[in-house]
Amino acid sequence: MQQKQAAMKRQKERARQEKQREKDANRLARRKEKGLGDGGTPGEDPDIAGIVPGPQPPIAE
Repeated sequence: MQQKQAAMKRQKERARQEKQREKDANRLARRKEKGLGDGGTPGEDPDIAGIVPGPQPPIAE
């Protein structure tokens, strides 16, 4: 019985390690993808880049 439990424990640990490797690979891929963006200006918030303050032009219908 102990051999079966030990084997299950090793299998579970291998699965945990594999899942962690996949997560690390996905995290690295997201970092690379994020870095390949439009670049923008350093120090400029990308959410508000290109917005002009003041009155906005009327919406064309």
